[in-house]
Amino acid sequence: MLKRYKDPDFLKPVPEFLNRASILHYLLKWLVLTLLIGTAAGTLSALFLTLLNLVTNFREGHTALLYLLPLAGFLIGLLYHYKGRDVERGNHLVFDTIHNPKDVISFKMTPFVLLGTLITHLFGGSAGREGTALQMAASTADQLYKPFQLGPDDRRILLIAGLSAGFAAVFGTPWAGAIFGIEVLLLDKIPQKALFPTIVAAFIGAWITELWGVGHTHYHMGLVPSVSWKGIGYSALAGLAFSTAAILFVRLTHLFSTLFKKLNYPPLRPFVGGVIVLLLVLVLGTHKYIGLGIPIIVDAFGQASQVEDFALKILLTAITLGAGFKGGEVTPLFFIGATLGSALSVFLPLPVGLLAGMGFVAVFAGAAKTPVACCIMAFELFGVSCLIYVTVACVVSFLISGHHSIYNAPENKSPRHFLFGKLGI
Repeated sequence: MLKRYKDPDFLKPVPEFLNRASILHYLLKWLVLTLLIGTAAGTLSALFLTLLNLVTNFREGHTALLYLLPLAGFLIGLLYHYKGRDVERGNHLVFDTIHNPKDVISFKMTPFVLLGTLITHLFGGSAGREGTALQMAASTADQLYKPFQLGPDDRRILLIAGLSAGFAAVFGTPWAGAIFGIEVLLLDKIPQKALFPTIVAAFIGAWITELWGVGHTHYHMGLVPSVSWKGIGYSALAGLAFSTAAILFVRLTHLFSTLFKKLNYPPLRPFVGGVIVLLLVLVLGTHKYIGLGIPIIVDAFGQASQVEDFALKILLTAITLGAGFKGGEVTPLFFIGATLGSALSVFLPLPVGLLAGMGFVAVFAGAAKTPVACCIMAFELFGVSCLIYVTVACVVSFLISGHHSIYNAPENKSPRHFLFGKLGI
């Protein structure tokens, strides 16, 4: 069972722990720490996004690289098996450290996940980028624990701020990043002392990334109809479809991970997974489901996607990540949600751009258990006009998908969400 925060001081309201004698020390300490965390997260994300664009463009210009995907997977497997066993659990290691602080996360997590993700995308694996950003930011933030002589509670805040800064920096959504760092942990009570550091770190991380001249993809939702009961009902129906996609993604990824673990020699897992992905791409005769798939996401906002697009992206991503390739789940979830929502425009009388935007965040809300962060992300990306429709879709997707989560490792399980209460089973 998840070990909860038992230190009463960690959960006290702000006015009690920030008395007149300590407020200046608190602000100065966390301003320094968040400046360091946000700068590191923003710089690393800027470097990562720049390199990711380079390898993606290179792969698209040299499509034969896909034939080397199995070999690339084998090399990633060798790297982690012989040199990176202590960091191969990735996000789950970060969550475990937040809940049960132990040894400092090795800084090798940063270069290892960066290299592994770039190799995955260079050779055509279907993966995302947020996992890489979160791990780089959190592992870098944890290096400040000993030099600043922080206690266990402050170390938790340090890591939560790192998660927020990494998320905000890689997607350019500081408010969503600030909430994500807390919400993703499924705490049943917000650690209030973490609010100031997570918000500041998220904004600094996003700002530093932009300061480096690295931009983010812009999505145009287009016309949003006036709010009506019919529109809300259609949004709820769409939310049911998005929750189904979230459940399917989580279950398939877990299934393939379990199957690949039957191979006793870990480096063989991504090798075999690479062979399967390669064969599927050759059979399908298209490269649209590998890599990030940003152009497909953008197109989904303008015209109805093919019904099979979201399903094939689920399949290829589940195999890629289940086999042990590096990257993240969130951008593939954006792809899955946007194309599913776009395809639903054929059946539901809502604009294609609105449905694509709803799916973009709602599948993520169901699969990551972060409906609040997803609603805020929609506001930051698409504007306030869609917020009612998006909120309905996100909450329905979150509630119907129950306990299924991409972050559902034992160390991150919790029976309650801090806002929506007990999760479904």
